Amino acid sequence: MSALALIRVALVRKGSLMAELARLFENNRKWAAAQAAEDPRYFERLAAQQTPKFLWIGCSDSRVPANKISGLEPGEVFVHRNVANLVVHTDVSCLSVLQFGIEVLKIENVIVCGHYGCGGVHAACGNRQFGLIDNWLRNIKDVYSRYRHELDKIADDLKRGERLCELNVIEQVRNVCHTTIVQNAWASGKPLAVHGLIYGVGDGLLRDLAVRITNADQIDDIYRTTSQYSYS
Repeated sequence: MSALALIRVALVRKGSLMAELARLFENNRKWAAAQAAEDPRYFERLAAQQTPKFLWIGCSDSRVPANKISGLEPGEVFVHRNVANLVVHTDVSCLSVLQFGIEVLKIENVIVCGHYGCGGVHAACGNRQFGLIDNWLRNIKDVYSRYRHELDKIADDLKRGERLCELNVIEQVRNVCHTTIVQNAWASGKPLAVHGLIYGVGDGLLRDLAVRITNADQIDDIYRTTSQYSYS
């Protein structure tokens, strides 16, 4: 392909990208206008403060938007998302969200929400390499290893992956509770519950995995730490 032809292809692609961006801005203007028409003080109140009741740790999957599937408005849920809804103890981004949510926003309910059909979880079930993300998915492989006795008994690959989606949520709930952020909150007497939910992309329903931790007595002793701080 000649240099001129390559330039033409690049210009076409750029035009297509700009058109998509223009559509995004147009959608935003329509949404903002509709919100203001329905409630003239909506953005004024939203700009004044955020008072979320929930901290949502979910997957980056575009089909699982926290506000939409929970029926909550902007300002009602504080959100952190990453591939496969992981809570990794070296992930400063996730830990910063957790600390800000609990200590500054005074949130009392933390939700870890996974979803069926999670590409990251299903990828972790196999041995294929995907690149840099393999280092992230290693955390899910650790979950698989912990529950291998159960998972290896599931012959169907899809069902095995879906069960791992559930188990991954359960383990991430525990990881949240193993942080000093959560344990210090409990030690100070702050009411705080960590819940595990899973979302069905195929039917739009949230399911309670019946894992709910509200105090340090519910976690293994080896993970308990002594608080040096208190909250007002």
